[in-house]
Amino acid sequence: MTSVHEAAPSAPVPEHGLREPGPAQAEPRSWTMLSRALAVPLILALACFLPAVIAAQPGTGVRDTAYWLQLVLTCYAGIRLATMILSTRRRLLQGIFWMFVYIAMGVAPFAQAVIGQTPTPVVGPRSDLVTAVALILVGCAAFDLGALLASRRPLRRRAAVRSGGRPAVAHRRRLGLLVLLAFLASGYYILKVGGPAVFFTSRQEISVSVAGSGVGSDGSNVGSAFLKGFGTVPALLALLFFTRRLVTSRAARRSPSTVLAWAGLLVLNVIVNNPFSNARYWFLTVLVALLFTAFPSSAAMYRSVLAMGVVGALVLFPYADRFRYDSAGYRPVDSSSVFEPLATKDYDQTVMFANTITWVDTRGHTYGRQLAGTALFFVPRSVWSGKPEDTGVRVGQWMGMNMTNLSAPLWTELWVDFGAPGMVGAFALIGYAAARTDRRYARAVSRDGPGPGGILAVTAPLVAGYTFILLRGPLLQSAGKPAVAALCLLLVTSFRRDVRRPR
Repeated sequence: MTSVHEAAPSAPVPEHGLREPGPAQAEPRSWTMLSRALAVPLILALACFLPAVIAAQPGTGVRDTAYWLQLVLTCYAGIRLATMILSTRRRLLQGIFWMFVYIAMGVAPFAQAVIGQTPTPVVGPRSDLVTAVALILVGCAAFDLGALLASRRPLRRRAAVRSGGRPAVAHRRRLGLLVLLAFLASGYYILKVGGPAVFFTSRQEISVSVAGSGVGSDGSNVGSAFLKGFGTVPALLALLFFTRRLVTSRAARRSPSTVLAWAGLLVLNVIVNNPFSNARYWFLTVLVALLFTAFPSSAAMYRSVLAMGVVGALVLFPYADRFRYDSAGYRPVDSSSVFEPLATKDYDQTVMFANTITWVDTRGHTYGRQLAGTALFFVPRSVWSGKPEDTGVRVGQWMGMNMTNLSAPLWTELWVDFGAPGMVGAFALIGYAAARTDRRYARAVSRDGPGPGGILAVTAPLVAGYTFILLRGPLLQSAGKPAVAALCLLLVTSFRRDVRRPR
């Protein structure tokens, strides 16, 4: 059997670079022709028809500069999302980025501007809202610029050269340790909150059970964050690795131990990662990661996730908090329009950016302090008395809000610390990294990839799903689970050649 590194390429390999799959490899010719036929209707639907329907809704919104900038942002994001859906190559991170921007920073704020309602009040002058929308547009343009620069550079084997020419793969024996860790950590989590039945009640019940478990301390959430992180992330990562093996290797599907381990991990994830006891964004992460891992080469699945994600976010997501509280605390949404929940629930990213601009005007930028708090999230407040709080919490307290579980989108986090220049530079780097990762992922899941155990084939779908949480923010609140995932990946990563190719 020929290994992946011995296979002859079907096209010339650029000097010092890696050959990317050509259009014929990435897409069937029939879909290429169909995508051309769908391009104009899809772009018109996302960038013209839906904004026009929203603009025709009755409301008390003022059609000033903020309104027109928001319309431009919505159309721009709609065009970019359409190009991601119709792309000849799967661009996981870029596609999820533009889906989030279109929904949370485009359509929802535009509906708020038309209807004249927002989930969170705008406490500053109208000019700060104008500035916020303009900066979101600039950040999106910087992201596009970074992605464009990345597309101009060939892929290189820098990491492979450092590791002796071998790609990163999951070590088989260490993967068994990850499975053991998943069952032990999730089992401990289940016992601490009172058994499996609690996970099918509500997030409120889980929070109460975790608070009463004794793992946390007054004023610090580090203990509960680690309990939830280790109770959910290793189980998900192990399931993704085993799913990857099953869908790419016939030998794995014939192995009873592999199938039984996958089935056990599936049951474990149904308990600890179900939508009843977890935040909607985390369950979305689980769902997206599983779909992209189970269908690594399916253009139809990639496009379905992006297209149906828009429909789900606009129609279903505002109602998907049914299990946030118990039956006594749940308040159903009562609206006469499908767009009204967008103006009254969940999507507060743009108005919170405007409020943060007002807050920064009163106290100045923090010059990296908030980001340092995120990087050192594991340090308890009993040790670091001046540890920064979540950006959304700090702005909410300054606003005088009773409920301070408010969003702080990535634009906000970068603005607080570094101002406009830092925000623009950071988004250019993020766009560059996202585009490079997308290209490497396409290589990892191709026939020239490292095989069933490729690390990037699992981590890229997981990062794509978690992008929703990172973009929504606050970063400090979302830092725990990526840290646990990084530790798990360090445990299983090896640079041995994975010669067992899919059969």
